[in-house]
Amino acid sequence: MVEVIINGHAGRLEGRYHQAKRPDAPVALILHPHPQYGGTMNNKVAYALFTCFKDLGFSVLRFNFRGVGRSQGAFEDGPGELSDATIALDWLQAQNPDARQCWIAGYSFGAWIGLQLLMRRPDINNFIAVSPPANEKDFGFLAPCPTSGLIIQGGMDDIGDPRVVEDLALRLNNQRHVDVDFAMIEEGDHMYNGHLVDLYKVVGQYVIAALSKRAPAKKRRGRRKKSEIAEQMLLEGKSSDAAEDDYVDDDEDFDDDEYNDDDMNDDFDDEEDDEK
Repeated sequence: MVEVIINGHAGRLEGRYHQAKRPDAPVALILHPHPQYGGTMNNKVAYALFTCFKDLGFSVLRFNFRGVGRSQGAFEDGPGELSDATIALDWLQAQNPDARQCWIAGYSFGAWIGLQLLMRRPDINNFIAVSPPANEKDFGFLAPCPTSGLIIQGGMDDIGDPRVVEDLALRLNNQRHVDVDFAMIEEGDHMYNGHLVDLYKVVGQYVIAALSKRAPAKKRRGRRKKSEIAEQMLLEGKSSDAAEDDYVDDDEDFDDDEYNDDDMNDDFDDEEDDEK
């Protein structure tokens, strides 16, 4: 992972970028929560999303909206941040001209911006929206929603109303030609405290299943090293059942005490220390 500076309409944008080994790897752009409430690209949920896509073989970019961290400019509550996301996606795609797919993933305010970007960019193949602020922002622009995706919500969220978010997902899923999945992490609050690994697992399993639907199935050739599984599964293509089997069987650390939210927090803290 490297630090990058992108030229935006309001000045430079600060980002962190991971380049996948394969030139045709899919790409993902990660959008952080509300800047005026402490949201940055280093938010733990945004970092979990970044890590999940990185671990699954994507080239991934997360960045600070204008006025956040070392990014220049001032907060605009929508228009400016959408411009920033557009510029960041252009940069990401320019680095990966052979990418097979393009994904957008946003958390809270970042989910609202990401879904607006989705409406303007037919080259986006799928989306992840974590805790979209459906009780505060208007999502009427998703008419129709142009592509399938996943909406995730914490059942104990005291900032966003879980029922309103679930209604949004159901309404979008009723539209023709798209499948909008909905996942409720029952004990999750708005920050997903104690449930970052649950979030990581839900996103990872959805991504694997979604990509496997778009690629021809390959015959399984026995078990491989864990480090090889995610990238091969996503970039070479497998049936949905085979993808799920490998993801669960070979990433057993998701299901025991060897890998938990403390470990994810440690990874996050290690990165913050490296940046200081």
